[in-house]
Amino acid sequence: MEQNLSLYRIFFEVAQTGNISRAAKNLYISQPAISKAISKLEDNLHLPLFIRNSRGVQLTEEGAILFEHVRAAFEMLDHGEDELKRMMELGVGHIRIGVSTVLCKYVLLPCLKEFVARYPHVKFTIHCQSTLQTLELLEKQQIDLGLTAEPSHKKNIIFDKVTDIEDGFIATPAYLTNMRLREGALQSDVFKNGTVLMLEKGNVSRTYIEDYFREQHVEPNHLLEVSTMDLIIDFARIGLGAGCVIKNFVREEIKNGTFVEIPLTPPIPKRSIGFVYNSQSSHSKALNMFIKYYRHFYQNA
Repeated sequence: MEQNLSLYRIFFEVAQTGNISRAAKNLYISQPAISKAISKLEDNLHLPLFIRNSRGVQLTEEGAILFEHVRAAFEMLDHGEDELKRMMELGVGHIRIGVSTVLCKYVLLPCLKEFVARYPHVKFTIHCQSTLQTLELLEKQQIDLGLTAEPSHKKNIIFDKVTDIEDGFIATPAYLTNMRLREGALQSDVFKNGTVLMLEKGNVSRTYIEDYFREQHVEPNHLLEVSTMDLIIDFARIGLGAGCVIKNFVREEIKNGTFVEIPLTPPIPKRSIGFVYNSQSSHSKALNMFIKYYRHFYQNA
């Protein structure tokens, strides 16, 4: 088949013009070369494709059937070339991003909103999942980018930091007051006497907090495990307990008094978050555009 591609181009031009001389002129090759190519294709297929006459050539029945398929094939190739040209001119492309629900909502979406407004022809697929799943998909090259906390192991992974985050514990004033009244004390240890809302085991953020607990010899007595940080915030808001959250995303609610931050000594160390990508993957034009854009966006945020 590969050896026949040039022969099919010649066949297509002769069939369209109905004349070997005009086909030779259009293709900038000699008439004998055209005749030789047609004869070779007929020999390969063991079928006559043209009837020669004084006015030129005419497709045989078999030639007409082949012509329809060849025309469809060349139309598809033309369409593919047009698509590539459009991608280059308009920045059309497809970017696949893996990100947790909370980072998607609070970190990715503001940037994505502005990028899509500027480059509406770029298609995005967002995979909302855990950091571990994102890193696994990156390794398999099934996504182009991930937005995660800085991974501890970076084999074949490039980490592009965009900001720092702070973990902490928050609760409503009413929850803390009720806990103190229940315990009959002016001060009460949330981790000893309260309900602590945390992400499920295995989550990267949960592991980070557990490491902090071990270092500070903290052991919560009453845990309520929740699948997403958004749910932790919602549960804390209705007074179900003290939630372990990323403080960056509830600063306004801490400021207006909806939540009270639980003081910790020492505070939980900050973490870096950023985009990760596989160092062994090639980058499309659209992906390079997005990388350049988010670096500028977060630098000026």
